[in-house]
Amino acid sequence: MWLSGNQVPDHNTINRFRSANLKKPIHDIFTQVVQMLVEMGYLSLDVVYVDGTKLESRANKYTFVWRKSVEKNKLKLEAKIRKVLEQVEEGIAQDDQPDDDPPTPIDSDELKRRIAALNRENLNKQEQKVIKTLESKHLPKLEEYEKHLDILGNRNSYSKTDQGATFMRMKEDHMRNGQLKPAYNVQIATEKQFFTHYDFFPNPTDTLTYIPFMTGFNQRYGKMPEKSVADAGYGSEENYEFMESSQIQAFVKYNYFHKEQKKSFVKNGFLAQNLYYNSQADYYVCTMGQHMEKVGVKKRKSDSGYISNTVLYEAKNCCGCPLKCLCYNAKGNRQIEVNHNLNRHKEKARQLLTSEEGIFHRKHRPIEPEAVFGQSKANKQYYRFRHFGKEKVIMDFSIFAIAFNIQKMHRKKNETSKNRHDGAPKAYFYVFILFFGHSKVKIGDTISSACMNLNRAA
Repeated sequence: MWLSGNQVPDHNTINRFRSANLKKPIHDIFTQVVQMLVEMGYLSLDVVYVDGTKLESRANKYTFVWRKSVEKNKLKLEAKIRKVLEQVEEGIAQDDQPDDDPPTPIDSDELKRRIAALNRENLNKQEQKVIKTLESKHLPKLEEYEKHLDILGNRNSYSKTDQGATFMRMKEDHMRNGQLKPAYNVQIATEKQFFTHYDFFPNPTDTLTYIPFMTGFNQRYGKMPEKSVADAGYGSEENYEFMESSQIQAFVKYNYFHKEQKKSFVKNGFLAQNLYYNSQADYYVCTMGQHMEKVGVKKRKSDSGYISNTVLYEAKNCCGCPLKCLCYNAKGNRQIEVNHNLNRHKEKARQLLTSEEGIFHRKHRPIEPEAVFGQSKANKQYYRFRHFGKEKVIMDFSIFAIAFNIQKMHRKKNETSKNRHDGAPKAYFYVFILFFGHSKVKIGDTISSACMNLNRAA
């Protein structure tokens, strides 16, 4: 306001500048702001608190496209097209294609090729009418289904008005009917309640987001953090392997971490986790003292392609065992499945989480990313995106994260000052954007010079 002489910029002016000039450099601006905070001593980038939330898209809730429906209708259409083609081609010799060959998959390109081949034949009026129906009705519909599948990629749904959004189950369910809404899975990393990294993902669960998220952190700052703190949603074998190979201390919970601390869990001698294991001879001992030998190995492949090995152990003879009713209810001898590599990572994580430092991080985690999400949604009303498309949504969130960090810096710097100027954070941000758009000075110099000008004006 001081720089512009109280002149109010038009909404379109701000929007054009944002859309034309900020899509690509805004991420570099955020990185430079974080690096400036590191130089000022507010951040270290040695520890990251990772968490995710779902923010609703601006898209209409009823513009959904479901993968199962598209695939089902596409198969029906392909069968209908194949039947029509067989009727037309019934009287045409197919010397180069024996009758016992399996049917060729029908896609839009194959259908165009076969229609072109039929148009070169001498067809009667009825057959010409059928071919015209294929061209005008079935071919566009087939191309539409293929376009849907191409947009879906690995997702199960998307919105027609915001193709980057995926339908997810939200916590903010005002109708209380479990309605799915178009949304983005926003992953953030925080330190001292500052944004240090962010990324957007189409999958509703957090397990598969950790590795690409931390890879993006490494690309942004050229380093991995020394410590990572997250909840049980990130505690998978694949993620633990990644953290171990990246030399990151994993203060990351896993399923049953809190449950296994209870006495009822520890004293239950029938659980596979509590059975004695002889690592040298590779066998377990059941509650009755019977050996459970290795009988096979199962391989499981995750959605990301990671393969884990699970070993099967089976007791030799459970017939007549007096504890069978307490041990298991299945027929035959008892079998247990053990993932030794995952158990090794769990033991390593358990030692970290139960240490003095681990207890500190576990207590501190709820006031890190969760508090940032609370401030963003409740205090700043940033609970729904205002743009269509993933690129614009990320750009808008980047601007918000920069403003959030600068305001946080201002409050930390002046938390002991009695004459704090509450309007300064917003002014710092707008001056920062204006200077960046019209000059090539460094980010830190821009903010510092803007602050000096504001202080003189005050």
